[in-house]
Amino acid sequence: MAIERQQPRARRRVSSDRSAGRIFDLYDSDQCSDPEEDDRGRDDEEWTCESESKRPRKKIKRTGTDCGVVVVKGQRTPRRSSGLQGKVNPVSSWISGRDLVDGVGRGLRGDAEKQGLGGNLRITGELHRHFPLARREALFGNGVGDGLKKKVRSFNGSCRPFSASSAMGRIRGEEKSISLNSCGEIEKADILRSARYVLDFILPFLKQLNQEQVKEIEIEANIQGLLLPEMRPQQAVCQKDERVFCNNCKTSIVDFHRVCSNCGYELCLRCCQELRSGDLRGCCQFVTPHYPYRGQPYMHGGDPLPGVSQENESSTTNYHINIAKWKANSDGSIPCPPTAVGGCGSSVLELRHIFPRNFLLDLEAKAEKLGSSLHFDAPVEQKYICSCSTTEMSRKAASRTDSSDNYIYCPSLAEVEEDGMVHFQSHWLKGEPVIVSGLVNERSGLCWEPMAMCRAICNNEGSYKMKAIDCLACCEVEISTHQFFEGYKQGRMYPNQWPEMLKLKDWPTSNHFEEFLPHHGAEFIKSLPFQEYTNPKNGLLNIAAALPLDILKLDMGPKSYIAYGAREELGRGDSVTKLHCDVSDAVNVLMHSSDVKFKKERICEIEKMKRQHRLQNEKERLQDSHINGDLTDVRNEGYLKAGDQEDTNLPAITQGGAIWDIFRRQDVPKLQSFLKKHSKEFRHIYCSPVYQVFNPVHDETFYLTIEHKRMLKEKYGIEPWTFEQALGEAVFIPAGCPHQVRNLKSCTKVALDFVSPENVGECLRLTEDFRVLPTNHRAKEDKLEIKKMIVYAVNKAVKTLQDFVPSKKEKATPN
Repeated sequence: MAIERQQPRARRRVSSDRSAGRIFDLYDSDQCSDPEEDDRGRDDEEWTCESESKRPRKKIKRTGTDCGVVVVKGQRTPRRSSGLQGKVNPVSSWISGRDLVDGVGRGLRGDAEKQGLGGNLRITGELHRHFPLARREALFGNGVGDGLKKKVRSFNGSCRPFSASSAMGRIRGEEKSISLNSCGEIEKADILRSARYVLDFILPFLKQLNQEQVKEIEIEANIQGLLLPEMRPQQAVCQKDERVFCNNCKTSIVDFHRVCSNCGYELCLRCCQELRSGDLRGCCQFVTPHYPYRGQPYMHGGDPLPGVSQENESSTTNYHINIAKWKANSDGSIPCPPTAVGGCGSSVLELRHIFPRNFLLDLEAKAEKLGSSLHFDAPVEQKYICSCSTTEMSRKAASRTDSSDNYIYCPSLAEVEEDGMVHFQSHWLKGEPVIVSGLVNERSGLCWEPMAMCRAICNNEGSYKMKAIDCLACCEVEISTHQFFEGYKQGRMYPNQWPEMLKLKDWPTSNHFEEFLPHHGAEFIKSLPFQEYTNPKNGLLNIAAALPLDILKLDMGPKSYIAYGAREELGRGDSVTKLHCDVSDAVNVLMHSSDVKFKKERICEIEKMKRQHRLQNEKERLQDSHINGDLTDVRNEGYLKAGDQEDTNLPAITQGGAIWDIFRRQDVPKLQSFLKKHSKEFRHIYCSPVYQVFNPVHDETFYLTIEHKRMLKEKYGIEPWTFEQALGEAVFIPAGCPHQVRNLKSCTKVALDFVSPENVGECLRLTEDFRVLPTNHRAKEDKLEIKKMIVYAVNKAVKTLQDFVPSKKEKATPN
């Protein structure tokens, strides 16, 4: 029986695609949709457990929807995940193969074969104008077909050769000579300067990591009664395609950690420190809130269904009772936790390391030596004098009286090529967003209209069923591709004439871009400004690009977001991305938009329903005994009546496609306080009030309306940068800046994540935020693994400097 109680080591083979487990909801529970129906829209994942005690292999199957966290049926959460990047396709059930040649394509292919063209086919300008682009993409995008297996020629403004395989190579990083300047070459001086710049920012974090590890080694030496030089911790077995996580806080383990030799339970050093101090903040608690379905009339301002609880109940495990039994020993050693917490409770955790012995310490010493021999440049912020508030390359986005950062740096793509990098870095160092215009190039010959991309992905075989997110209920709905994209252009309405807002998240994925839309993916990456940061494979200042190709890593994109929109703020069911913090830096480009205008009679119905929504809000606030009177009075004053306008201090509405609100990092504490205090004013699944809050900027359950932002400024003195994103504009969002987006039109956006040296500290801070979240929270898992990125980025910079900087012997050698 004792063996049956042991917990096996577990290895999880999954895609590194971020879309898995991160769709729209905070939790994965049955109130959103039927798990059996959700499983039809994606591939099932299996966790295969391998026990060190040679127990029989056991499979733990993942169930539930992809919208949020994963509900696992098994004894405990696995400690490792591994797999090849991009193998799990969220929409694989409705993609039916790789033969993209339709009837017209087969005719052209046959003509080419008759003329002896073989695999080379040239599209003339005349054919280019008359042949639909989606079918050109489908026919020539991958060079698929009997006679199209070599290079193809595609008309791209001029009749220059263009290889589909090279396009895919650029997006996958197989071609290493991507140009980073106008001459198409990476100069030696740029490489050297970038390596020095990277070391200047991230070396201090490597030192912190080493200090933490040395401290743990000293504790282990005292436990064993050995001197520090005599310590020889055992090296853990870890494959390159595995990700090692702490079983308690789910944070990625980089090097030193503790492990149970009996059951394989692994604990990070941070949890070890907290356990010894009696303040274990890293959380492995399961929390399952319940958002009751009160009926369709309730979501539109009516009465709830009879007999339905009006409280959002939540269930928790006996986590705190069980975790209180787990304590460190008096000598500093840590026992394996009880079985109720995930361990076996029968042995002491042993110290292990992943990298070779002293690798990180030696790496720090090399970096320090190079740093002392080189004179690092002064931070850009100290050298560059910015005049954004007095130039045309700026946009007013806030009206804060106590700040000088109300203007956002907003150059055009042409202006970026002059002195844009230094100017960009001066704002980026301060944690400010940046907008770059003019990215959409019509001369490229690529169409970003979503229906055209869908036809290329779906093999031109008609309509397919797909899963979209209903923004009113915050739940998945099944809809055909034809119906969805028809609504994208013309709009959709509920039977009561309330606008129905749908969105697709992480579609097309980066896998789709690589396999079915290689030209689109390559062109998107090529068009991005500040390639040193944004190039996912060759960016000299992109920390994520320092990871070796054979290391399992997070899918950083590009990936697309397609959603409906409406010019007027509805207040409920808007097509929005709710307030959240990305795990890294990001750039978001509006590639296509379609204006949907409502008829006058529909506008009248919408205004009636908005008044009904306000009455429902008032009624529920009066019924809520937990709200104090003065707060209710403030909220009554804050509500806008029909026809009221937005605060005149905010930027005027123009003709953009989406409106952004980005909050400053220093305002996050006040923002969190406001949202916790006013949480029940916001609505989430099935339009239920938000009763339970863990971290307001990570829960992704809030969207601040105009009246909320006005109240926030009046009572807390904080205001976001608010601006509209126009077609072809790229929005750069620094890590650690909470933001929300509302579509003013139907929009197709493409996003790419990256990690800049300036914001590594923010990424580490976000990782600490994730540690204390419940274990089934949507933001819990440390997908980015920023500490691992730091190690590899420092190692890459050191090797670069060693290659370019001559040694002392070389310097002493006479010519």
